[in-house]
Amino acid sequence: MYDHKITLTNNIPVCLRPYKYLHNQKVEIEGQVKALLSTGFIRESSSCYASPIVLVKKKDGSWRYCINFKKLNALTIKNKFPMPLIEDLLDELHGASYFSKLDLRSSYNQVRMAEEDIYKTAFRAHSGLY
Repeated sequence: MYDHKITLTNNIPVCLRPYKYLHNQKVEIEGQVKALLSTGFIRESSSCYASPIVLVKKKDGSWRYCINFKKLNALTIKNKFPMPLIEDLLDELHGASYFSKLDLRSSYNQVRMAEEDIYKTAFRAHSGLY
């Protein structure tokens, strides 16, 4: 199992205020936060880090909940290991007899974060820090 780590160039916390939203958008954010709390994807936090939530409208008119990690990403030391080319991966399948199909719905939430770096991914909603 792989644990994603966040290595920073300095130890100065990124702490930003939540963006301003209309009342109905705040209700949407709080509903999505509540759902994520109930599934265990997020938990309440007391971190010194805080990134803001961004709502992005989907094609069907509903809202996608995102976190703006732009400031945190700017301080992150990038992993220098290159991603494999899809053509190379497909070549590796030559001669295979069995294949699996995976549904990676909410795949972003399927990458486990290293316990010691979870506090760096904290985000602030109007109702609190998570």
